[in-house]
Amino acid sequence: MLMIREIVTQELDIALFSDFHRHQQVNQCWRKVNGEWIVVDNPFTEDWGEREYRYLAACLQNTIAAGGVVYGAFLDGKLKGFASVENTFFGIQRQYLELSSIHVSEDCRGSGIGRKLMEAAKEWAKRRGARKLYISAHSSVESQAFYRAMGCREAEEYNQASVEKEPCDCQLELSV
Repeated sequence: MLMIREIVTQELDIALFSDFHRHQQVNQCWRKVNGEWIVVDNPFTEDWGEREYRYLAACLQNTIAAGGVVYGAFLDGKLKGFASVENTFFGIQRQYLELSSIHVSEDCRGSGIGRKLMEAAKEWAKRRGARKLYISAHSSVESQAFYRAMGCREAEEYNQASVEKEPCDCQLELSV
């Protein structure tokens, strides 16, 4: 049985991710070239290990400590997806809150977990007065297909800090 719920700081350690597998074989990515979006060959493998999960746990703890939220998707008590939203408004009209992460374990992709996590994140942001989620999103063709299916589009305003941190990401927004 799937349950979406907030994760509390005390849960955020490497053991939480013992049944979560962040693996992705990427072959093509979206890139903006001369103002136009094109798909380019860019093969690589993402496969998180202990170091990445330790860093992730610390980042998610910081999100909660700063007033943000982390949602987990638990299938039979095992973490199979998570999403986090930061609590700092930005944008010319202070309309954005950042969806700082959303990931689904490789063995559960395509099952609707990502959609449920996105809905929880949108609802949390809306309750706080945001009009849009801002997403600096992985540029792989598969990741972008997910975001487009959720209703995301290219951000009207780019968050320069996000662009500098991840220059190959696609900068997206989603109305809440």
